[in-house]
This record gives sequence, structure tokens and C-alpha cells, in this order.
Amino acid sequence: MSQDLYELLGVARDADADAIKKAYRRLARQLHPDVNPDPETQEKFKEVTRAYEVLSDPQKRASYDRGGDPFAGGAGGFGQGAGFSFTDIMDAFFGGQGAGAAGGGRGPRARTRRGQDALIRLEVELAEAAFGVTRELTVDTAVLCGTCHGEGAAPGTHAVPCETCRGQGEVAHVQRSFLGEIRTLRPCAACRGLGTVIPEPCRECSGDGRVRSRRSLTVKIPAGVDTGTRVQLSEQGEVGPGGGPAGDLYVEIHVAAHDVFTRQGNDLHCTVTVPMSAAALGTTLVLPTLEADVEQGADSGVETSFDLEVRPGTQSGTQQMLRARGVPGLRGGRGDLIVTIAVETPTKLDPRQEELLRELAAIRGEEEPTGQVRPGSKSVFGRLRDAFNTH
Repeated sequence: MSQDLYELLGVARDADADAIKKAYRRLARQLHPDVNPDPETQEKFKEVTRAYEVLSDPQKRASYDRGGDPFAGGAGGFGQGAGFSFTDIMDAFFGGQGAGAAGGGRGPRARTRRGQDALIRLEVELAEAAFGVTRELTVDTAVLCGTCHGEGAAPGTHAVPCETCRGQGEVAHVQRSFLGEIRTLRPCAACRGLGTVIPEPCRECSGDGRVRSRRSLTVKIPAGVDTGTRVQLSEQGEVGPGGGPAGDLYVEIHVAAHDVFTRQGNDLHCTVTVPMSAAALGTTLVLPTLEADVEQGADSGVETSFDLEVRPGTQSGTQQMLRARGVPGLRGGRGDLIVTIAVETPTKLDPRQEELLRELAAIRGEEEPTGQVRPGSKSVFGRLRDAFNTH
């Protein structure tokens, strides 16, 4: 190769490794046989690749700068001598960090890794979800091994470098192609890419650095949670392999059904059934609040009931809204309590009751009611038309 290697790559003689690699990537994208199959271009690609092989290796580059032959002792063909890394070509097209001389290998995989997150489900009562509660939970997760303290090796021993990959965590596989020798790096099978092996694993954890254990912890459920809400407990999940940091524990809330109230968002709904006579004459009912389900001190001052006024002539289906009697919100505020009145018509009457009811019907002229058919509501356009006609 008579042409100057620096000129082939188009870089200055004092260019650093990054500049040389960027120049090679640019030329490889232009000259690669898959992009340009012209024979002259293929030969040019081989020359550029050989130039990069020399200038990306500090020892070969130093020998070349001193006037030596960097290919001395090799067969002189493309890709011979120290070999050429296929990942350098892949870097030229995908911009990754290659495993060639300039970029350095990927290195061994870390033995210590973060643990997985864990999920448990917790059922709470409606009042507990509304006002918050503190619970003691029992969880079964991976914890740090107390014998080896996460190292994985038996006491008095330690992990040693893998003899197969010499601690690199990866081994080179060489194959021939039209480009010459192509060298690829694969994780070492002997150490599973870790770079180290444990000659004497800990008997307690079998070399994993962690064991399964049941433990108790306290979780505070904030006020306003609902079914599906997840409470995050940082670093309370699974301890990672090799004694790595623990993941997070998520507590997913499920709210049990209530005997009186149903929840819609932050609003509470309930239905109160009153006799026909009470709906006609009016009455006052005492209803419990959701606070009645929570144990309160005698002098707490929290109202556990309220008076509901049923006005005379209340119809079945009438709703009354009580402001701020619902569920507190996670971000403040509080929903409403909506009470629906259901008027109960008696189904069985004794003779005296039937006599009095017939007498009432006669007084009100309702002995033979014809019923009233109410017209359907007008459409939007009909209401607009009526509004214009009144002006």
C-alpha cells in the first residue's frame, strides 16, 4: 500500500482515535460493497479498511509513524494479521460502540443488578379508602443473603476471573467471508458474560446472593384512594442478583363493597326508602355518615350522622345533595353525598287500612283516576323556535 494511510482516511496525522473512527464510518458508508458493487470501489473499501485497521490500533499506528511496516509478518491480504472486527463495519452504518481496537470491547456484564419490582393487592373498606389507613403487610420477596452478604461465594472465598474469556465476559469468533476474516464478539458461555466465576458458591443462596424470605412492613394508605390505585414503596421489592439494590413494591388497592353507600368518583350515593304516608306528609330521618364506620374518640367532634328532611309531597326518585359529605380527594377537596328518595307503596292492607285509604281517595276525587300522559320534551330546535316566537 503506497498511499499514505492518513490520506486514505482523509485525517491529519495528529488526529485522535474518535476522528479516525468517524472518518472511517463516513467512507465505509460510501464504499461498502452492499452500497456500491463496482470492483474498483470494493478495492478502495479494502484499502480504507486496512488503513483504519492500522490507525485504530495504537501499537500499529506507532510502528507506522516510525516508518515501519504495520503488516510485516502477516500474509499481506485484507483482514489478515491481527484480524478485523466486524462490529467496526456495523458501527459505520448504525453508529454503535464497536468492539474493535478504537472503541474497546463491551466488557463483562455486571454481576450485581437491580431487583425486580413486586406487586401485592390489598382489600380495604370504603371508609378506610376514604379517610386513609395504616396496615401491616406480610410479603414474600427476595432479600439479601445473610451468609455471603450478596457476594454469592462461600465464606472465605471470592469470585475469580474466568479462564475462558480472561475476565472479559466475551470471546471472539472468527469466520471467513468475501471481506476476509470477520471477528465477532459473543458472551462467554463459561461465565455467562460476567467475566468471573464462583468456584465455591454460597450454600445458603446457591451463588445468587439473595434468598426468599417472608417479612412484615407497614404501609400507609392515603385518604382518597380507589380501586386500582397503586401505592409505591421505594426499595421494598425484590433484592437484585448479586445483592443488587431492591426494586420497588407496589400495593394495589381494592375497595370492598359497602352496605349503604356506593362510590362514583369522589361522590357517594345512597337510596333511602320511606313509606307513602311519610312522603306525603313529610318527615325527618337520621342517616349515618361514612365517618360512622371509623372508630372515633368520644370527644373527637366528628359527626357520625345527619338529619335528612323529607319535604311533604316528595316524589319517588327525588334526590338531595349534601355538599362535602363524600370522599376526600387525593389532591384535596371532598365529594358530595347524593341521597335518592324511594317512596314505598304498601302491597298488603288490612280491612281498616283499606277503608281509610278509599275514604282518602274519595275525598281527593281519586276513586277513578284517568292518569296523565305527559308530552315528551321538545327538541333543541323546537325550544329555539318557541323562544323566537315569544319575541
